[in-house]
Amino acid sequence: MSAIEQAVKDKYGAIAAAITQSTSAKPSCCAPAACGCDDPITSNLYSDAERGEVPADAIAASLGCGNPTALADLKPGETVLDLGSGAGIDVLLSAKRVGPAGHAYGLDMTDGMLALARENQRKAGATNVEFLKGSIDAIPLPDNSIDVVISNCVINLSLDKDAVLREAFRVLKPGGRFAVSDVVVRGDVPAGIRRDMELWLGCIAGALEEGEYVAKLRAAGFADVEVEPWRIYEKHDGAFASAFVRGRKPLEKTSKTSKTCCGPECCS
Repeated sequence: MSAIEQAVKDKYGAIAAAITQSTSAKPSCCAPAACGCDDPITSNLYSDAERGEVPADAIAASLGCGNPTALADLKPGETVLDLGSGAGIDVLLSAKRVGPAGHAYGLDMTDGMLALARENQRKAGATNVEFLKGSIDAIPLPDNSIDVVISNCVINLSLDKDAVLREAFRVLKPGGRFAVSDVVVRGDVPAGIRRDMELWLGCIAGALEEGEYVAKLRAAGFADVEVEPWRIYEKHDGAFASAFVRGRKPLEKTSKTSKTCCGPECCS
């Protein structure tokens, strides 16, 4: 495990521990030096109705930059996978959208977050939910097993984004959807920001440029790729934004059965 991966794991483990001990203070996705409390990245992402559907601890530990459950247009009976599921807010909301006939998986590498998520699952009484331990660049699920892959401000934290996108493509069924909220870069970013560990942990320094995100998704095999910035951050001169990132795994091509032509039309 790299130094950055270990730092990410340690930071989010500490956030889970703090939430477990007390819900009086809401942590932010960014490190204190980057954003502080109630930062513009994580604020006002869910409606009052959505917040009322999940346990308080899931809300308190919500560290995302968007609302992928709304973006994904989930349907009853679908199977959903949340990459970097944290305390489980998006998994639990997804489980409600897909209903008893559907299923929602959450994948996270942090033991503390997994424990918190499972406790939130218990409080919510969600029976169509499963939280898995693992890395988002090596998803522990079979090929062609997922209808929708979601994620909320996590892919930017990965050191190998190409591997993450290839894995997302692998587990999606043909025709399956990739519907992610993430931070993207909208201009030149000083090298110092890229090297700053605090900003990396704060969902900024690891962000991809919009065009680069599109190119990586297409290289992984996705079609109908779209990156739609919706919230521009004033910090760092507006170089960063939250974006809806979409893609689709193409349907498998069916082989055409060759036909033997015997009539005169074959000669035309």
